[in-house]
Amino acid sequence: MLEYGTVIIFTIISAVIAGILVGLSYLFANKSPDAEKVSTYECGFAPFTDSRKQFEVRFFLVGILFIIFDLEISFLFPWSIVLLNLQELGYWSMYTFLFILTIGLVYEWNRGGLEWE
Repeated sequence: MLEYGTVIIFTIISAVIAGILVGLSYLFANKSPDAEKVSTYECGFAPFTDSRKQFEVRFFLVGILFIIFDLEISFLFPWSIVLLNLQELGYWSMYTFLFILTIGLVYEWNRGGLEWE
């Protein structure tokens, strides 16, 4: 437990400093809200339509595809670190995983799932 003492001390000090800074910003902040300050911010200009407009399904499909291929990278990084220590099964299982994901990407590309019109 002695090895974790330094980490615990730094965690406590960080929490105390963060608490002090939040408290000071709450005490000294300018508290004069006006209509411009409390309005909805959308890229620096007034919104054109109602903010509750429904999005197209393609927006969500592109988001899901991004998450899938982002997770692929999270699997590739640890695999690349232990690549020299892997046996043949670990090596070819990752290539099978990449092959299946590549087939999925090609399928979505051919169906037009990545097109934004």
